[in-house]
Amino acid sequence: MKIGMVCYPTFGGSGVVATELGIALADKGYEVHFITYKQPVKLELLSHHIHFHEVVVPQYPLFQYQPYELALSSKLVNVVREHKLDLLHVHYAIPHAYAGYMAKKMLEEVGIKIPMVTTLHGTDITLVGNHPFYKPAVTFSINKSDAVTSVSESLKNDTLRLFDVQREIDVVPNFIDLEKHTNTFTDCQRGMMAQENERIITHVSNLRPVKRIMDVIAVFYKIQQSIPSKLIMVGEGPEKEGAEALCHKLGIADKVLFLGNSDEVNKILCFTDLFLLPSEKESFGLSALEAMASGVPVVSTNTGGLPEVNEHGISGYLNEIGDVEGMAAHALAILKDEDTLKQFKKRAKESATKFQTDNIVPLYEAVYEKALSVASVS
Repeated sequence: MKIGMVCYPTFGGSGVVATELGIALADKGYEVHFITYKQPVKLELLSHHIHFHEVVVPQYPLFQYQPYELALSSKLVNVVREHKLDLLHVHYAIPHAYAGYMAKKMLEEVGIKIPMVTTLHGTDITLVGNHPFYKPAVTFSINKSDAVTSVSESLKNDTLRLFDVQREIDVVPNFIDLEKHTNTFTDCQRGMMAQENERIITHVSNLRPVKRIMDVIAVFYKIQQSIPSKLIMVGEGPEKEGAEALCHKLGIADKVLFLGNSDEVNKILCFTDLFLLPSEKESFGLSALEAMASGVPVVSTNTGGLPEVNEHGISGYLNEIGDVEGMAAHALAILKDEDTLKQFKKRAKESATKFQTDNIVPLYEAVYEKALSVASVS
């Protein structure tokens, strides 16, 4: 099967999942064509099974905002025709599902019928997509897809609650390649980040307000009052400057490392003792799963899909949004002694195994078959 994979090529969860899915499908013999405005950050290798097609948006003074949707639709038409693709898989409802539908209609004009699978990832539904400006287009695009998936039961329920969806939504959770999280790095020098007696706490995100970055700092402040520790902040975003200022105000700037975006998160996680994720919204919690796959327990909120990933009392603890005291207490309960920490690390890794790539990719294959069947009779 030849699959067109449409995604954002950034460090965000939807782009990472789409890229990892494409790589996994290529390993199984599928021909995968990534179609986006630059090569995805996690797509390191192109081969006869993996191709990249850049969407170029011409710059015209007439447009205040360049029409990416039009350029993407046209590129999809060209790639489908030139490479005889069998199916389109678009990640993120806006603008990819809308552009994909327009491409489908243009292709029908020349006698080509191609099914489209739309995967909903989170803010495309709960935040951006639910805005009155976009909601009609998002609803239309979902209903016109040949198959729709969401990354969690929580997101599926949100979609059905917020939109007038007329078709079935299949839950296909995000996944992880456990082989990439085996903690076998020979250069994993923990001493580069912290002293031998210090615990290492990590947070990874795009540092947006929805991630409640100030809560990360506040929770860590309470942790380090009881246990010698360091905080590693990975990512870039609008909350970074404020978080740095708060660290200085609290007198812990020397205990917090802001590393920016990194493609070596696995190496950072290999010497991490605890992962903090106090988000206000999380459709799934891919960063939490990545931590667990590295044997790192997670203290998180109980919002969205997080309870489907982080098992309370098993892989870590769940807390109410904004409950800094509770998160700090749970963190200290995990970190209090070596035996307790080892047990949580072991259980975190065990909990991650159900999201192993080999368990999830077949679910997408089944959705593809369903989409092909729907398209053939429509």
